[in-house]
Amino acid sequence: MLEALTLSTAVVALAEMGDKTQLLSFVLAAKLRKKKAIISGIFFATLANHFIAGSLGAWLASLLSPQTLKWIVAVSFFVFGAWALKPDKLDDDKKLHGTGVFFTTLIAFFLVEMGDKTQLATVALAARYNSLVSVVFGTTLGMIIANAPAVWMGEALAHRVNMKAMRIVAAGLFVLLGILTLLAPLKQG
Repeated sequence: MLEALTLSTAVVALAEMGDKTQLLSFVLAAKLRKKKAIISGIFFATLANHFIAGSLGAWLASLLSPQTLKWIVAVSFFVFGAWALKPDKLDDDKKLHGTGVFFTTLIAFFLVEMGDKTQLATVALAARYNSLVSVVFGTTLGMIIANAPAVWMGEALAHRVNMKAMRIVAAGLFVLLGILTLLAPLKQG
């Protein structure tokens, strides 16, 4: 489903701007300096994390009535819109001793993404669209679009991108998705 793929990519790419996983990308690039291994770790961590999240969203969609699901997804998008306005910060400097760059990135990124707005958005998008593969591929692509430049260009990019403006655009997109969800005709189970 092209709509699910396109929207999932755009939502996550914008929502990821200034997100803690993007900040983690900057930190990993500065500390570990193996860009290809870091981007590979981000890709596979996101794919696994968002597949789990998307599967949860699809499963929840199968349990709920179309009307209930519509309201839960719409309200979720409104909450994500508000959440997108709040700048993220990385917590403690968690070190993973004895692992290579790829596995350090894979594990750190997977764990930091748990409960993150982009992971929860993946749950909502998968519940909204009946296309798990499109949503997971789209959200993973959006994550790479936002984080690969962070790895390749590091701090220089962080100071050139207006993160506040990106958070406002992401918040607006989440609110728009909530409104479109409410206006969309009900899916009949």
